[in-house]
Amino acid sequence: MTPHMLTRSLDRSATIFLLVVAALGVLIPLSNLLLPAGSFLQVPTYLVALWGKYVCYAILALAIDLIWGYCGILSLGHGAFFALGGYAMGMYLMRQIGTRGVYGNPILPDFMVFLNYSKLPWYWYGFDMFWFAALMVLVVPGLLAFCFGWLAFRSRVTGVYLSIITQAMTYALLLAFFRNDFGFGGNNGLTDFKDILGFNVQAEGTRAALFALSCLALILGFLVCRAIVSSKLGKVLIAVRDAESRTRFLGYRVESYKLFVFTVSACMAGVAGALYVPQVGIINPSEFAPGNSIEAVIWVAVGGRGTLVGAALGAVVVNYAKTFFTSGMLAPYWLFMLGALFILVTLLLPKGIVGTFNTWWDASKEKRPAATTASAAAEDGVTEPKMAE
Repeated sequence: MTPHMLTRSLDRSATIFLLVVAALGVLIPLSNLLLPAGSFLQVPTYLVALWGKYVCYAILALAIDLIWGYCGILSLGHGAFFALGGYAMGMYLMRQIGTRGVYGNPILPDFMVFLNYSKLPWYWYGFDMFWFAALMVLVVPGLLAFCFGWLAFRSRVTGVYLSIITQAMTYALLLAFFRNDFGFGGNNGLTDFKDILGFNVQAEGTRAALFALSCLALILGFLVCRAIVSSKLGKVLIAVRDAESRTRFLGYRVESYKLFVFTVSACMAGVAGALYVPQVGIINPSEFAPGNSIEAVIWVAVGGRGTLVGAALGAVVVNYAKTFFTSGMLAPYWLFMLGALFILVTLLLPKGIVGTFNTWWDASKEKRPAATTASAAAEDGVTEPKMAE
């Protein structure tokens, strides 16, 4: 995929979005590192990590919007792909601890020593190398999505049944990763990270670099999604979304198209999870919770399904609201507020924030030429012809 293919389909809103993300990816780290601590414009380190988490959520929302907004696949299990990418990166970070752990074992992580593991499980081999972990961030979620999609789409499972199956997959992984003998830390998960590529994870410079990389990943993910949906492939995906049986009757292999976009979406979710873990400092089985996947779908619905920009915006807006309301007296009522938000958006803004704005903007542009023509005609003394009685 050439750079020309990635950029040729950008419209004004997409260009503005990319410029804003790029500006934030440069200005926020510079503000954190270069300005003095007491400055009004200085961004604290904890806010850099917080906004980095929002950016990772925006990448996850893009992945969901790619399959739901443009192909009609409502997945309630994308939190699983996000968590698998996070665990792949967490395994690398755990292998970097070495003798600095509580038990000082150079090979085994602390939880394995505590659980009396005699040797490192075979599926942990290779995670002491960053390139291998980065490869697994893409391969593990992508392979799971490919196998799952190949079985589901060939069986022509669609609609609510597919959503239920994806949620069941997520719940099965949740139960598996909770087991101590599964080799991934059980209930506590993976934490106490020290280094990433030799740099201290807790250092200000490292957090600023991770934020900038997250913004870069968001830009690249957006360009990939935009290139897909604006190509001939994207036209077929929209046809599958709107009339799958008719598209199949025309001779298209619908299963192949759905499988491809589902796998790409899962890989994007895995990248989001991999960038999320070093900024948050922990990954545990709660990331597999079905509620997380449902909440991610709400982000897309709030921002605007089938807009890409709206999906990323919805992720940031909803998670900022979650941070604001869960830090005070309203914390116990956040889930009720989230449900109410989804209902209100469905009833009052069915196209989401960005979709509703685009509809209003298009309507206003259509009215402007008509008003200009009528004004010019009135100035020239031309009146609207009247029907003869």
